[in-house]
Amino acid sequence: AAAHPEVPYRYFLETSQGLSFARNRGIAEAGGDIIVFLDDDSFVEPDYLERLSARMAEYPDAAAFGGRIDPLFESGEAPRWLCKWTYSWVSAIDRGPEVSLFTGGKYPIGANMGFRAETLRGIPGFDTSLGRTGKNLLGGEEKEIFGRISAAGGKIYYFPDVKVQHVIPERRTTRDYIVRFAQGIGYSEYVRCSRKGGSALLKRRFSELVKWAATLVLWPVYLFKGRPACGNALVLFRRNVSRGLFRPKSLEV
Repeated sequence: AAAHPEVPYRYFLETSQGLSFARNRGIAEAGGDIIVFLDDDSFVEPDYLERLSARMAEYPDAAAFGGRIDPLFESGEAPRWLCKWTYSWVSAIDRGPEVSLFTGGKYPIGANMGFRAETLRGIPGFDTSLGRTGKNLLGGEEKEIFGRISAAGGKIYYFPDVKVQHVIPERRTTRDYIVRFAQGIGYSEYVRCSRKGGSALLKRRFSELVKWAATLVLWPVYLFKGRPACGNALVLFRRNVSRGLFRPKSLEV
């Protein structure tokens, strides 16, 4: 703020605890045409706003966007389990150098995402029963709101040149973190699908079995490649997502 006194910064205190409450407060208070959400440990490129403005003008049909996120590991090196399939665990994303659409249930990551204000003001905000509160690792609020936008016909773009660096503390590379992170995802999926009703939960549980099949194919592949840490992490992650999804009452959230 001190480096850019020309920018009208405003700070608001949201008394309801939780990421979804905070984001909804930001939506209510924002006065611009584009609303961007970043993590407090994300560092934007110097030309971030210029590139974003140019991309949103170039793609007027964009209801929302997600940008590239490069992990910046506090320890100075990536964990041994980091690979293509685990990249998103550290809130990182790199879909290549071309602009593309998010499709097939893939959505932006909250450390670098944004919306046209008119998109958010035309729908209910982030689901406050989802999202992180205090030290819990519940999620799903981003997937839920992007899902509603997609279902309404909104297009969600990936802009590779609208990028940030995201600091990853060492505690987010530990086995304990993977367990809690995965359980939070599973439980959040249970809550999200239960609220949708109908066969949503049954379908999500079936898709989990499909993901297990893929995991059990990848595990020996990484063993053969001499990267057992990655294969073992995939199994650990999937086991704990399944616990949250199939046995939610066994968790303390």
